[in-house]
Amino acid sequence: MQKIIDNVYYVGSYDKERKIFDELMPLSEGTTYNSYVVKGSDKTAIIETVYFKKAQEYLKRLIDNNIKVDYIIANHGEQDHTGAIGVVLDKFPDACVVTNKKVASNIESMLNIPGEKIKIIEDGEDLPLGGKTLRFKFAPFVHWPDTMFTYLVEDNILFTCDFLGAHNTTTENIFADYSQNLINCAKKYYAEIMMPFRKFASQYTNYVYELNPKMVLPSHGPIYDNPKFILDLYKEWTDDETKKLVVVPYVSMYGSTKIMVDYLKGKVEKEGFEVKEYDMVNVDTCQFACDLVDACSCIFASPMVLAAPHPFALIGAVLVNTLRPKIKSYGVIGSYGWGGVLAGTYDKLITTIKPDKLGEVIVKGLPQNADYKKLDDMACQIIASCKN
Repeated sequence: MQKIIDNVYYVGSYDKERKIFDELMPLSEGTTYNSYVVKGSDKTAIIETVYFKKAQEYLKRLIDNNIKVDYIIANHGEQDHTGAIGVVLDKFPDACVVTNKKVASNIESMLNIPGEKIKIIEDGEDLPLGGKTLRFKFAPFVHWPDTMFTYLVEDNILFTCDFLGAHNTTTENIFADYSQNLINCAKKYYAEIMMPFRKFASQYTNYVYELNPKMVLPSHGPIYDNPKFILDLYKEWTDDETKKLVVVPYVSMYGSTKIMVDYLKGKVEKEGFEVKEYDMVNVDTCQFACDLVDACSCIFASPMVLAAPHPFALIGAVLVNTLRPKIKSYGVIGSYGWGGVLAGTYDKLITTIKPDKLGEVIVKGLPQNADYKKLDDMACQIIASCKN
């Protein structure tokens, strides 16, 4: 247990062995499951628990530090936050879970927590502990509909659940080191978890700016004793501005598609843009998602397999549609041997966002002079769409 300020402590768990999150994004450093103790003169609350695989070590930590739990604050129902609620309630049968109706429904169904052990609170409601007051702020869709924040009024510190978090375990120091590595980890975390809800993330970034807390304490990654650091990053990531960056997820079976990708990349880079290619057969999905945060355009490139785009190439389109980046445009290039439908398949997959559809360049076999001219035209379209 580590002290944060008087009567507020960190009791979370580090999980450096976890290799993938949500079975989707690789974790280069693992992650943390942050849990906090707030001691009042009358009652003691823990704000969130930990992943169920860490539940027993977590319970032992509470016991070893003589923590008697009266309230378990559940800011969010997902099991990496709530997985230890059951064992805590078994040890402290007089305790209750304090949360909103949506979290209550989730933990009843996902964890079999009985309804009589749950105290439902409303948005803006206070929970007095004796010299410490917890105030609840509902913050849906950063990133679940059930998400809320908990604000410690007297100390002006904000527990933001998943919002403003990071998968970062570089050091055992619970406070942010404000390094480039932390920025990278926070950006990857934003890309996977918050970018699909960018407008909500922008709204709550402004809310935290206005609240002006002394500290931000998320559920993953370090504590920010300089909240402006992470808020300024979120302001940049959530606004509508993009950078001169084009991402190209591709697959190339016999080289023709890769020739097209490299040619297009050269043309666009001559205009001062950066182009990042991603071989979707061996892609780091986390890095791909991270680059989508800033990208102005995405060009999907694929050969045909049995009259359809290569299935691995379609992963790029599925991720774009899922993560909803602020790209301004997209296009399709590729090659075929005996026919099929390439561009139309991608068009059907891009439904959650509305970027401009650029032209398409589909060739039989190797690109010829006329095809290179079409790639020149696409390069001009990419640059124009990004400038607009």
